Amino acid sequence: MPVLFGLIGKNIDYSFSKKYFTEKFELGQLSDYKYVNFDIQSIDEFPKILNDNQDLKGLNVTIPYKESIIQYLDKLSKTAFEIGAVNTIRFTKKGKLKGYNTDWFGFKESLEPLLQPHHKKALILGTGGAAKAVAYALGRLGILYTFVSREAKENTIDYHFLNATTFDNYQIIINCTPLGTHPNTKESPPIPYEFFTPKHIAFDLIYNPEETQFLKKAKKKGAITKNGYEMLVFQAEKAWKIWNK
Repeated sequence: MPVLFGLIGKNIDYSFSKKYFTEKFELGQLSDYKYVNFDIQSIDEFPKILNDNQDLKGLNVTIPYKESIIQYLDKLSKTAFEIGAVNTIRFTKKGKLKGYNTDWFGFKESLEPLLQPHHKKALILGTGGAAKAVAYALGRLGILYTFVSREAKENTIDYHFLNATTFDNYQIIINCTPLGTHPNTKESPPIPYEFFTPKHIAFDLIYNPEETQFLKKAKKKGAITKNGYEMLVFQAEKAWKIWNK
């Protein structure tokens, strides 16, 4: 019987995880290990996946289910509980489902080498599960942050309020929205790109395409840019460790 791992998400044909783990299993000569995509239209379909795949040993979770998956889990790691989002699930020896978050670790490891003393504050574009993990990582790095969304609420400002002063005050801009992901590569978050400078970091969690419109426009103004590929590698390796506990 194969040892089964997989990804829960919506419209995930492009999935990094499936390709990454399939290649990892081939290189490690783990011929009885298999990684599959569970592309579901609603989180309500999750129990059926569990019923139909009794040999599952671990799962990754991606957009848009990192928060809604929590209701189906038996327990959460301390970090996943604090973040309020899960991207990795381990099946314990007793058959329980435990949720973890490795996104924050992947982001922290990927951002840290870019940081200079003047990088003190960050704008997080978006407020979903990935944005929560990014916020947690920034907290661990001692970087202050503010969320940006279509509507203003506590610790969240509206896109319309971004101006030159905002860009003076915030030196790191992180795209945690799906805007610009393949196939909608012409899209980008509605921010005033003209205020980017060489003192800014523009970080996009998207990795397909390799260079989004968000990164292109920021780079034109001299900003340091990075996509989400390395973050995904770090979080995947962390997930692998968790599954093999």
